[in-house]
Amino acid sequence: MSSPRPPILELDRADVRRARTLARKVGKPVVDIANKHTTVSVERATLRLAGLSGADHERVPWVNHLVDAVRESVGLEHGVALPVWDALARGQAPDLLTLAQKSSSRSVDFRIPDGKAATTAAKQARKAAAAGIRTIDKQRAQRDRLIARHGDPKQRPWIYLIVATGDIYEDIPQAQAAAREGADIIAVIRSTGQSLLDYVPEGATREGYAGTYATQENFRLMRAALDETSKELGRYIRLTNYASGLCMPEIATLAGLERLDMMLNDSMYGILFRDINPIRTFVDQRFSRQIHARAGIIINTGEDNYLTTSDAVEAAHTVTVSQLLNEYFAKEAGLENWQLGLGHAFEINPDLPDSFRMELAHALLARTLFPDAPLKWMPPTKHMTGDVFRGNLLDGFFNLVGALTGQGILLVGMMTEAVVTPWISDRDIALQNVRYVLNAAGGLTEDFHPPRDGFIQTRARQVLGEAIDLLERIADEPGKAPLLEAIADGTFGEMKRPATAGKGLDGVAERADGYVNPAIDLLESGATR
Repeated sequence: MSSPRPPILELDRADVRRARTLARKVGKPVVDIANKHTTVSVERATLRLAGLSGADHERVPWVNHLVDAVRESVGLEHGVALPVWDALARGQAPDLLTLAQKSSSRSVDFRIPDGKAATTAAKQARKAAAAGIRTIDKQRAQRDRLIARHGDPKQRPWIYLIVATGDIYEDIPQAQAAAREGADIIAVIRSTGQSLLDYVPEGATREGYAGTYATQENFRLMRAALDETSKELGRYIRLTNYASGLCMPEIATLAGLERLDMMLNDSMYGILFRDINPIRTFVDQRFSRQIHARAGIIINTGEDNYLTTSDAVEAAHTVTVSQLLNEYFAKEAGLENWQLGLGHAFEINPDLPDSFRMELAHALLARTLFPDAPLKWMPPTKHMTGDVFRGNLLDGFFNLVGALTGQGILLVGMMTEAVVTPWISDRDIALQNVRYVLNAAGGLTEDFHPPRDGFIQTRARQVLGEAIDLLERIADEPGKAPLLEAIADGTFGEMKRPATAGKGLDGVAERADGYVNPAIDLLESGATR
């Protein structure tokens, strides 16, 4: 995906190189830790790739039953692949589903095989996981075919609109209506609290609160509906959901299997804003991003959230630091520049003098640092007051920055933010605002050239300098993983999250010698069998 050529800030190239070098220095020890651990969700995702789905009468997924049984019996240090496929080879059950069902009553005898038995189990596990990987490959190829057939939106940025009533069967007609009114991307946000569930709900759901549950069936239903609308409109409509929380690897896997196009996936969001254990999060996000890379999914990161808890002027550099870290972690996991929907937001208090000029500076800085990434530009929320007229004006200024600075993905702001869950009529007015600004000012990127020593360029260089200073301070933190220490100290979003605490810690296991995970092997090698 290419963006309009942005106005180029005159940044010192040595400073830009220094920033990336520091991000790599800070991020690599965390990757090393991720490579030495596994989690219950990584192992469950592996079983989902191998074809295990469904849930019991109490709606507990079979993948949870099977992973929990293996963990209780032999631990997770060797992964689930060896004990599970060894049990199948020994006749404990005729297939994976029956094995999971039997394991729910703890009537399966698991062991860690060795020698020839281990080789056989690993071979069969790889064969099963490879079938899921090939399904993801087929879905990626199908997306390419549909884009070639229907076409992409003619303008940039792409218009991104949230639809989530809690009821998937209500979401579908609203999503189709939004696409007909100009939305290019439909985001179905998740029900409140789903990120803290250590399982993925099953089936089509109608009972979500302030969002709709992320399930494989809901993914399938919405993707099929938007495929119909894509054909009707003559442009491919993209679908977004959330791969975050305690089930990040599993939801990423389901997204790949059902051809979602974008996923919310931030390296630190779950740590900072959901108090999920840092080790759990970094292990899970690496696997999930490997899935996204294979599936051709664009990730959306969550730097906008920092500005809801911190001041958008004083903390602007923390957004840049997070973007640099997200870029490093994403590329290390195999994602390409066109898949990096790095986030930032229009959240400066509008009552401040020069607030709009600072928003321009921050947006231009991101655009210049990441010229090939489809940046995700987020609308004002923190300073929306309930005055819908003022809110619509602020959204217009936000849209103008998006057009002026060549953002790749523009999330539609709602004038009723902080008042109600938007009505269809609210979305229609908001889309009118976007269409007017993009039509009237979409070409301003050619004309806007802030002077070298003017306010905007000076502010951008200041923020980059502060970002480099912060990365240097993090790199100087004591310990083997200075980023974990910085997170524990409250560096980001003013949230203190130690690596020894947080939700999901009990689901982390250190890998033993001889750990086997065929999904990771296939993803890292690019193999299909």
